[in-house]
Amino acid sequence: MLMRSITWSSLKAWGVRLMTTKGRRRAIVAVARKIAVVLHRMWADGTDFCLGSEAAA
Repeated sequence: MLMRSITWSSLKAWGVRLMTTKGRRRAIVAVARKIAVVLHRMWADGTDFCLGSEAAA
């Protein structure tokens, strides 16, 4: 997400801010964990992904 994605998103901006303060490796792990938590919650609830949804953030 931080390295491969060209388009900007709130998640990428959050990860880049973390990268400047905490370091590249920690930021990558933090973004991966955040994605995993969202995906797990979607799986448990049975909700669908909606890009740009305020409720998902």
